[in-house]
Amino acid sequence: MKETQSATGIAREIVENISKVIVGKKAVIERALAAIIAQGHILIEDVPGVGKTMLAKSISTSIGCSFKRIQFTPDLLPSDIVGVSIYNQSTGEFQFRPGPVMSQVVLVDEINRATPKTQSALLEAMEELQVSVDGVTRFLERPFVVMATQNPIEYEGTFPLPEAQLDRFLMRISLGYPSFSEELSVIEQQERTHPIDQLKAISSPEDVIRLQDAAKDVYVDITVREYIVSLIEATRHHEDVSLGASPRASLGMFRAVRGMAIMRDRDYVIPDDVQGLAHAVLGHRLILSPSARMRGLQTAQVIDGLLESVAVPGATR
Repeated sequence: MKETQSATGIAREIVENISKVIVGKKAVIERALAAIIAQGHILIEDVPGVGKTMLAKSISTSIGCSFKRIQFTPDLLPSDIVGVSIYNQSTGEFQFRPGPVMSQVVLVDEINRATPKTQSALLEAMEELQVSVDGVTRFLERPFVVMATQNPIEYEGTFPLPEAQLDRFLMRISLGYPSFSEELSVIEQQERTHPIDQLKAISSPEDVIRLQDAAKDVYVDITVREYIVSLIEATRHHEDVSLGASPRASLGMFRAVRGMAIMRDRDYVIPDDVQGLAHAVLGHRLILSPSARMRGLQTAQVIDGLLESVAVPGATR
């Protein structure tokens, strides 16, 4: 990282660079980068064709990281992800051939297409930054981030992610459709070539690691910490929630708001950071009760209610 530039300056440059490809989605890009600064993984849930894959490619290119894409299918095996040891007749020894998960940015396309056994092959990598093959543990290179996509409207031939796997993702984000003018701009940009072809790296993996280290120095007041825990704890006692958020969600929110503070050029966290990330951090962790689902209640509505009911530090009623 250039000494003359702050952590926020580098982060903003990365966001602006990605925005050359992903038009009109600056807020989503900022959340994704905040998740990477927080050393978390991202689940992108959206309809086909809105740029989920392009977002992952643009991020990896902008930060100069190695990139691999894995297309999840029902016949994919765990060894296709983590790698396999193959016997070499000339040397008489087994040689390890690394799988695509050994990259720094791993895009897992349609993660719910693979079987639970294959999905679980990612758990160790996501949680412990390592993979174990044939009894040998191999550590992954930092920064490491898994960006997984899934289609929320197509359920035939899919295997829903188990709660343990969903909990490993720091955030769930959605790009959404572009506006009329933004979609016109996309057509103009891609009239001859795709903007991803001209995208250049404007930072390095070392810069990202320094951003991650800088986030550890962001101050979080005790009142904000209590607000995070109170919000998470409220999910466990809500009448419409059968399974609330785990302590991993508290830790994830704590790291995420620090990453967002870096994006906002602050060395401290405010309650607005928590509220702004509540849906992204909690939306995929809550399981609604059967009665709530029968009434058509959405997780977003529950989170909105929690944000209104849990006391905000410094606010007056």
